[in-house]
Amino acid sequence: MVKTLLNRFAVSLLLLAGVANAANPEPVRFALIDPLTGPMSVVGQPALEQLKFTADRLNEEGGINGHEIRIVGFDNKINPQESLVQLQKAIDDGIRFIIQGNGSSVGSALLSSINKHNQRNPEDRVVYFNYAAIEPSFTNERCSFWHFRFDANADMKMNMLTDWVAENDDFKKVFLINQDYSFGQAVSEAAMRMLKEKRPDIEIVGNVFHPLGKVKDFSPYISKIKSSDADVVITGNWGQDINLLIKSASEYGVDVPFLTYYGNTPGTITQVGEKGVDRIYLISEYHGDFTDPEIAERQEKMYKQTGWDLYPRVSVMLEMIKKAGDKAGSVEPVKLARALEGLQFKSMAGDVTMRASDHQIQMPTFISVLKNNMSHGAEGTDFNFHEVAAFNAEQATLPTSCRMRRPK
Repeated sequence: MVKTLLNRFAVSLLLLAGVANAANPEPVRFALIDPLTGPMSVVGQPALEQLKFTADRLNEEGGINGHEIRIVGFDNKINPQESLVQLQKAIDDGIRFIIQGNGSSVGSALLSSINKHNQRNPEDRVVYFNYAAIEPSFTNERCSFWHFRFDANADMKMNMLTDWVAENDDFKKVFLINQDYSFGQAVSEAAMRMLKEKRPDIEIVGNVFHPLGKVKDFSPYISKIKSSDADVVITGNWGQDINLLIKSASEYGVDVPFLTYYGNTPGTITQVGEKGVDRIYLISEYHGDFTDPEIAERQEKMYKQTGWDLYPRVSVMLEMIKKAGDKAGSVEPVKLARALEGLQFKSMAGDVTMRASDHQIQMPTFISVLKNNMSHGAEGTDFNFHEVAAFNAEQATLPTSCRMRRPK
């Protein structure tokens, strides 16, 4: 009799625990694997703060299907091998959603490792959310069901940029300078190919590569730009490498336009200031002319809380993941990934779609130029980027060679 009562009591406790767990579901954790220390932390730290900032807001709205969102930072020191160490730490800790953006060399290593993990562990799969590693192959020949990209890839950006360049008769001589790894090489290759197609009269007067994150003095490269007599520079540089490149150009009086992928990297505006006005161009999903008061309020709150500016696509990424999880009614990786495929979303960056065929986001994109006395300044200044050309999502898109293999 006593044994029966004890058994019934144990069952009751288990039932109560189940009710408690249902009422208070486990948090869903995301591992950010990015440079959080060292010279390239200038891009990793803002992403971490933006994710936490956005997670706080989304948690007030119920999290993802009732699960609280938690962001955990893993410092990869912008090293692919270290990134794989941090990936394994995250997986061992039970995290099944990985976020990364800085460095396609890192992205490549993560993509391969996550694909292998999921093949070997079909009951314990991991999903990779990519907000800035834009080497084109990730959503073409190397596309994966387990990878979603929330930024236009390098070819998409270059296609729009060269359309704009082709219409500018003042551009006759182009100098290319990029970081010496897969992304920088992709930027260079796309620029040469697309300019040849659209403006065969344009002369490429320099095509230079430099080590990623290791150059402290860009003056030798600036000397090459000056001696080339280029009238425009195109660069995919990011992090410290765009900060120092632009700063060195302003110090040595190179006043030709710099057409950049990441001229809004934190620190660039502060360092160049007035010398960058009408000279630093940016191709991005964002510019400083926004008029939506909600965005202005978020920007002000973000800067006040963290000292960093709003990072729109990072916020859009987390918002879309929430929408997918809510739609699926689950935070199970495969179910959430399936719900994210083809998802349409009205975001602060405009109407966006996660294309199902290759998991490449389709979004409006803008070319803008640095101006002073902007209504909404960046980095605590009056400087920000003013729109000069706009491309809707349909204009921004490119076809894909992806042949997606999906889990059964």
